[in-house]
Amino acid sequence: MLGSAEFRKDYGVDLAYVAGAMYKGIASSDLVIRMGRASLLSFLGTGGMPLAQIERELDRIQGELGPTRAFGANLLANLDDPRLEMATVELLLKANVVNVEAAAFTQISDGVVWYRFKGAHWGADGEPAVRRRLIAKVSRAEIAESFLRPAPPAVVERLRAAGRLSAEEAEVALRAPVASDICVEADSGGHTDRGVLIVLLPCILRLRDRVCRAQGYAKSVRVGAAGGIGAPESAAAAFLMGADFVLTGSINQCTVEAGTSDAVKDLLQRVALGDTAYAPAGDMFELGARVQVVGRGLLFAPRANELYELYRRHSSLDEIDPQVRRRIEERYLCRSFAEVWDETRSYFERSNPARLREMERSPKAKMAAIFRWYFVHSTRLALRGSAEQKTDYQVQCGPAMAAFNEWVRGTPYESWRSRHVDSIAVLLMRGAEDHMRRAQRDEREEARL
Repeated sequence: MLGSAEFRKDYGVDLAYVAGAMYKGIASSDLVIRMGRASLLSFLGTGGMPLAQIERELDRIQGELGPTRAFGANLLANLDDPRLEMATVELLLKANVVNVEAAAFTQISDGVVWYRFKGAHWGADGEPAVRRRLIAKVSRAEIAESFLRPAPPAVVERLRAAGRLSAEEAEVALRAPVASDICVEADSGGHTDRGVLIVLLPCILRLRDRVCRAQGYAKSVRVGAAGGIGAPESAAAAFLMGADFVLTGSINQCTVEAGTSDAVKDLLQRVALGDTAYAPAGDMFELGARVQVVGRGLLFAPRANELYELYRRHSSLDEIDPQVRRRIEERYLCRSFAEVWDETRSYFERSNPARLREMERSPKAKMAAIFRWYFVHSTRLALRGSAEQKTDYQVQCGPAMAAFNEWVRGTPYESWRSRHVDSIAVLLMRGAEDHMRRAQRDEREEARL
């Protein structure tokens, strides 16, 4: 009975609990299917997936779950190529995916508004009727507010003029909130602003109340919590603070169903407090955005941080000290800058020729592209479980993993081979409920005395 009953009813699930998306299919179709069969909500990790693969994965999920089981897909902001974001939305609409998790957005994009309001109309009661649900993961108040408000008029007009929204859909978009749900993301794996949940969540809840009241919405936007939720006490605290649902990430990549290598799962199973580190985000390298990763026994974080510092201090590869350059080529990349550039150029010639021309004109942009290759390479190494360059694995992970490992120590769940994503959900929620009941019982006993 924890969380919002309305959330459970709208999504058709048994628990106010979400297994969030993890990029490159770490939140796999196996994971989504397992959750859906248990009447629980999860999101396919489409970030970094080719469109053809997304389509295949969605076909498989829909074939296995049918029309009544809940599931969703991730929509990841793409600053480098907004066209890919729009193509992903087009695919989601074509596949009739009605639940989307929007992540890493710093502003409301055309793709977000197109997805959310396609098919929207005015209900018989005169209120907006929006069928597609969008959970926006946010870690800053100003981003949360943009998702709580109706779509920006300029975006709506652009979509209407392009024929992507009808006149009625555009009208609804100017009256209804962009997000059906906000998920407040505190200190987490992957992209993080290092927010503290006990500070961030109450602020966003008050912001939600203020904006929804000012806009006069007939239905309020729900607010969930994510980041650091790896033990029952953490989930209970989120619900006590007013969260409508909780969302987990890091702990789910250390399950049987997660789409990463056994080598990474073996590593994650041993993560303890203090074993995570911060590194630049490969997809937002030039902006200095950060991700949280496993640090214990790995060299990815210090090496990635060094690459960012070199980028920040220099205008081109030619300015880098020859000895430093040789060390990076031999130890980090295991190939020359020229070889990395050849591979990068070949990729952008196929995917984004205009972006390639920009990089060829700017030595600093070219340097960034070569350094960013390391981030892609380190992710591939981890997903494959490569025995070579194992210390270069990039494994995005937050402190929730350590909390979960500590909680299940000495139980059958200590081994990841006994961890199934739906079992973890039930275990965590039952533990949270038990914790809250004990606290209430202790409070009554204290009052009696």
